[in-house]
Amino acid sequence: MRVSNGSSAVDDAVVTGIGVVAPTGIGLDAHWQAVLTGKSGIGRISRFDPSHYPVQLAGQVPGFVAREYVSGRLLPQMDIWTHMSIAATDAALADAGVDPRDMDEYEMAVVTASSSGGTEFGQVEMTRLYQLGPHRVGAYQSIAWFYAATTGQVSIRHGMRGPCGVICNEQAGGLDTLGHARRLTRTGTRLVVAGGLDASLCPYGLTAQYANRLLSTVDDPLRAYLPFDVEASGYLPGEGGAILIVEDARTAAARGGEHYGSVAGYACGLDPPPGSPRPRVLRRVIDAALADAGLAPGDIDVVFADAYGIPAEDQAEVRAITEVFGPRGVPVTVPKTLTGRLYAGGASLDAATALLAMRHQVIPATAGPIRLAPGYDIDLVRGAPRERALRHALVLARGYGGFAAALVLRRS
Repeated sequence: MRVSNGSSAVDDAVVTGIGVVAPTGIGLDAHWQAVLTGKSGIGRISRFDPSHYPVQLAGQVPGFVAREYVSGRLLPQMDIWTHMSIAATDAALADAGVDPRDMDEYEMAVVTASSSGGTEFGQVEMTRLYQLGPHRVGAYQSIAWFYAATTGQVSIRHGMRGPCGVICNEQAGGLDTLGHARRLTRTGTRLVVAGGLDASLCPYGLTAQYANRLLSTVDDPLRAYLPFDVEASGYLPGEGGAILIVEDARTAAARGGEHYGSVAGYACGLDPPPGSPRPRVLRRVIDAALADAGLAPGDIDVVFADAYGIPAEDQAEVRAITEVFGPRGVPVTVPKTLTGRLYAGGASLDAATALLAMRHQVIPATAGPIRLAPGYDIDLVRGAPRERALRHALVLARGYGGFAAALVLRRS
């Protein structure tokens, strides 16, 4: 388990801009209104015919037209996941009021998360390889599928030549990028583009996701993804996510920039191998993130849960939450029931939603779950949003393979 370095007493990394491209909408306002009203972005997959697949539902970004955000010359060089990331980054920079041309190129960095890379682009090129031969494979196959493609394209687009990277910890990666962004601001980087998106709704991508046997095959969009519910049967996949602009607090203050809140605490860890007598790591990660923020459990006003939708995984998360906060000790919410699990994009979208919740002092309701499974003694916010004074939010994320991360956000 790892806790980020540096003093936890200083909120030196602030979020000044947010860009959203998600099944709940394109843009911050569209996403927030969908979350408040419980408008779901889950439906039948429309990008290809899913009738021959056991999973036919997913969270899809509505009305995304890549050429509105990417030039015609660059369009064929990238996967749709990178197209969406560029749109989210442009929106986040505009929201922050930042023009990268006004900053030193070596004082700006890009750290994104990715789980699948450019699977749709890769499927097209591999189909050409097997059906038409290697001479028909495009040159951009060598870069467009790669996990770091989005980091590279965003850094080139905006002239950001500071410490750049990509984190591949599945769902946990979206939080890891924000913890890494804070670390960079403490070592001289003034601005970091952080967060993640994924877009793997193609036949190859869906087949790869189904291999873990954790996806829900229920064909009712309202009952397919029910974390913590007695009928929980798996999760639904989705595409999209969020990009956040993380700045050194002094840099943001010097230019008069407002911010949504600060990265107050962060920790990550890895579960022991299957069969190990050691406990799973989520409880310790939560404790470490709180310690890093200098907070006690009673200081947390809301938890944005990871919410796998798998009974055993839900049970493990409930145990960790109740061990730290006590039975029904803190409100818990799961906005991702409106989008599906977005892999690298899911946790960064949760972080963005948590910042919006603190700004508006309201906890979004969790759509879908009706009856909690026996023994799940958590205060799951359902039915309608709950108005509450929100100062600190805890965001949890776990990735396939045992990754776990916790992020504490403090309201500005």
